[in-house]
Amino acid sequence: MLKLKEDKLRDIPGWPKDAPIPVCMGGDLRALTFCCKPGYSLTFGFKCQRDETLKKIGMTPKEFINIKDKFSEQNDWNSPITCFGSMSYCCMRQGGCPRRDLALQQRYRGKSMSEIMKIYFAKKKELARVILENVKIPKKKKEIKPYLDLLLK
Repeated sequence: MLKLKEDKLRDIPGWPKDAPIPVCMGGDLRALTFCCKPGYSLTFGFKCQRDETLKKIGMTPKEFINIKDKFSEQNDWNSPITCFGSMSYCCMRQGGCPRRDLALQQRYRGKSMSEIMKIYFAKKKELARVILENVKIPKKKKEIKPYLDLLLK
């Protein structure tokens, strides 16, 4: 059974009180759902663990981009307002992000911000599942199974 460190988890809407903190802060594999698009310089690039985490699961940056872009298209999450043009690359900031939040309000018109954030984080959980389900290397699939099981509960 997988033992998660409580200081590496957050309680956010749409997750059962076990959402991972961002990868750059020591979050587990599920946190790839909150990572930025590869190929761009980042303000906090010095502590970004996305590429190392992708290597750990045997996924290329191109595969990662394709998964996120496809998810974005399927969920009408493309937006010229957000960084990288898609909400699938947005972070987990609960305190708000002007670009993300405006794009979410446009996408989910007529809903309160608390309803919108619940939808957003539930979709990010779904995206985390999709990312991990797309791991193709059998040995790596076995390693990620406990994290995938968490996403299926």
